[in-house]
Amino acid sequence: MSYIIGIDLGGTKIATILSDMQGNIIKRVEEATNAHEGQDAVIERIKETVYKVLDPGKDIVGIGIGSPGPLDLENGVVLKTPNLKWDNVPIRDILEEEFGITTYLENDANAAAAGEYRFGAGKGARNLIYITVSTGIGSGIIIEGKVYRGAHGIAGELGHTIIDPNGPICGCGQHGCLEAFASGTGLARRAILELQLGVESIIRELVEGDLQKVTARTLEDAALKGDEFARNMWESTGDYLGIGMTNVINFLDPEMIIIGGGVSKAGELLFEPMRRSIKKRAIESAASKVKIVPAALGKDVGTLGAISVVIEALEAK
Repeated sequence: MSYIIGIDLGGTKIATILSDMQGNIIKRVEEATNAHEGQDAVIERIKETVYKVLDPGKDIVGIGIGSPGPLDLENGVVLKTPNLKWDNVPIRDILEEEFGITTYLENDANAAAAGEYRFGAGKGARNLIYITVSTGIGSGIIIEGKVYRGAHGIAGELGHTIIDPNGPICGCGQHGCLEAFASGTGLARRAILELQLGVESIIRELVEGDLQKVTARTLEDAALKGDEFARNMWESTGDYLGIGMTNVINFLDPEMIIIGGGVSKAGELLFEPMRRSIKKRAIESAASKVKIVPAALGKDVGTLGAISVVIEALEAK
């Protein structure tokens, strides 16, 4: 039987698993990234997690690693990652030299899309979009069962599609990106601005008067307690996200859109206004058929996504 090692490299944690080809996890380990220690320390920590799941008695056919970008996929290099402060790190070659196992590097959102397609909510679909709504907004595209990367490996940057050129500035430097409106960070920022203008809300009590502590979770708690302002903020966030989904539906006509990430845990507070927005704006013949579902893999989406990237590569040989 063949096995694969999957690595989910993030700004706060490194998760690594050993899995069989069916996505059954044999071993799992998780370590803090501690990016402040520098790239050499993080690379050594990645190696340590691999050694902890490595089983010399098993036929390991590949290592997959999902990383934030931008990346040079052809050469297996992490170009720049703000959260890790990496600059042109040839992580694929580093791991291959250390372990003697063929290694595949992939954008983390693409890997997550591959994982949900193969092992999660997307099983049975051939064309889908995976969207993660968290601190930012990322997405991965599956077309005819394969990850679509684009000509330069940057396809799927849905969070940086512009929905209002006069909107708030985004972390990428542009104005009015979907991420600036509908990510967890964007939602909290918009709410804080309104609260600073004096809008009434129990949120002030929840954060003990310190508005800089307002997060998407704070707004979820307030909405569930019946706070009108918080519910309106979720309504607008779902509407903005629906605009982004409308563009995806009209442009790519997917069978399914899978929504993951921490903000998606708000459930119907987000999904209900998002569905209304899509129904209002998208081409009816496509919008009426596309399935919009929550992600299924939870915390394993990144590692099982990395496993899926290896499987897709092996299938293509």
